[in-house]
Amino acid sequence: MTQIPFELSAKDAVAWLQELPDASVDLLITDPAYESLEKHRAVGTTTRLKHSKSSSNDWFAIFPNARFGELFREVYRVLKPDSHFYLLCDAETMFVARPEAEQAGFKFWKPLVWDKCTIGMGYHYRARYELILFFEKGKRRLNDLGVPDIITVPRVRGGYPAEKPPEVAGVLIQQSSSPGDVVVDPFMGSGSVGIAAGRLKRRFLGNDLNPEAVRIAASRLREFGEGRVPDDLPEVSDEQLDLPEVRLKPDTTYPTR
Repeated sequence: MTQIPFELSAKDAVAWLQELPDASVDLLITDPAYESLEKHRAVGTTTRLKHSKSSSNDWFAIFPNARFGELFREVYRVLKPDSHFYLLCDAETMFVARPEAEQAGFKFWKPLVWDKCTIGMGYHYRARYELILFFEKGKRRLNDLGVPDIITVPRVRGGYPAEKPPEVAGVLIQQSSSPGDVVVDPFMGSGSVGIAAGRLKRRFLGNDLNPEAVRIAASRLREFGEGRVPDDLPEVSDEQLDLPEVRLKPDTTYPTR
């Protein structure tokens, strides 16, 4: 029987992970809308995320730092023994996330660097990178020990907010999984991790709180076959599928627990 190439959902990330069986996931890669984005938005250094008449940027709900503990406990539970977990974040969030993940049971190896090739907004040494925190459950050897800790891939221009190029996730998937494995992203946005998984013959399970993002991800992932998506997703226009400065506003927000 041919496996369904992808399954998508539109729920709270932790609640969705709680529905997955223990030790059912081979690899988890994710990029939450971390809390420090609110600080950058407030001082105007993240212009595509600020509130204005021309850019109503409530595209995604901020995931509170206070919920990292429950998130990482679920990530640890659903991952199989001897597996990897990658968390994309900024330097400020790293100091919050690392101890919470270690408390959940993960071993922290090191931060990897995604070099975006061009600088972003800011005032003090404008950033051209993001961090990828590399965690391990049990012990798993990387598939290629010659891969450096800097992943150089140009940033996505004019795409979904904070969209990551599939090539970034592609490096991580090739390093930490095998064809046929299950790759998961509970904050998938427009589905770049899923696209990388599909290209590399992995099965993808994805979730995002924003149902419009889920619809966009589903449309992009159909090149790999028909997947399973919620029945009540909104329609998405051709312009949204092309993702030129897409503006999506979620109907729900992440609760602070």
